[in-house]
Amino acid sequence: MRTKRRLALLASLVGLMSIGAAQSLFGQEARLQGRIPDPTRGEIDAILVAARNAGIPTEPLVDRALEGASKGADGALILRAVRRLDGELRLSWDALGSVSTEAEIVAGASALRAGAQPDDLAELRSVRGDQPLTVATAVLADLVAVGVPVDTAVAAVLTLAEGVDDAEYIAFRQNVERDIALGASPVSALGVRLDMAAEALNQSADRSPSQRPRKP
Repeated sequence: MRTKRRLALLASLVGLMSIGAAQSLFGQEARLQGRIPDPTRGEIDAILVAARNAGIPTEPLVDRALEGASKGADGALILRAVRRLDGELRLSWDALGSVSTEAEIVAGASALRAGAQPDDLAELRSVRGDQPLTVATAVLADLVAVGVPVDTAVAAVLTLAEGVDDAEYIAFRQNVERDIALGASPVSALGVRLDMAAEALNQSADRSPSQRPRKP
């Protein structure tokens, strides 16, 4: 009899733990409790559930909410920021495809916020093929951040897409930033570095004429 009672108690505890885990996973985000006002937190929890069900990364959404809370933003402002990021992540996911990694989707969302269009991300995916897009999309956003016009930054990233790897993308961005710091205009700095990259790639013996980057 005592053994049966213990087993029953154990089953009850396991059931309660399972329910709590399910609520944590599919309902309330524990990290928002006490940080976000209740009405707003409920709406953000709903956004998180919908995003999770759609395969959209939720960690950036939680981070955005907590960032707003740490800055003392009110609930309405935090909710607006989370909704905006959720929309950008969804557009990025749609443009890059369901095979995209979480890092790619997040980087794509940053590029969209910088001014790129979903079609730009889709074209980048098409040109890069199976190569990761995290660095390429991040470089696009970084170029815009230092003053390069969006259309010019997009054209440059796409121009280099077939011929450079991630390390070369990073070096390209660093060189552009260095030239700007030395006094060159963002457009001039990008143009000069793009010409240099094109020349270097054109000298590669194993590169066909159709793969050679062209200046936008």
